[in-house]
Amino acid sequence: MPKRTLSGVVVSDKQQKTVVVRVERRFTHPVLKKTIRRSKKYYAHDEKNEFTVGDLVWIEERRPLSKLKRWEVVRGEKKTTLSELVAEAAAARKAS
Repeated sequence: MPKRTLSGVVVSDKQQKTVVVRVERRFTHPVLKKTIRRSKKYYAHDEKNEFTVGDLVWIEERRPLSKLKRWEVVRGEKKTTLSELVAEAAAARKAS
């Protein structure tokens, strides 16, 4: 049976080798026919402590590691910070 994979945003990285990921799902309400957003938080294992708050990550099911951790970060995309964007713009101006 294949493992489930979910994508979400890191909301906490204060613990060692653990990140808290908020996964949002959207569905249509059966009676109101409106689109509703529901979110749930998952504790995921991050071996290298490489992800910080705001990063987009993909998590995958795995065997239990602790009372709450049953997911592992498979891959992720770093959130670009304002200082990185300013540095890129400065380098582009310098090059031209």
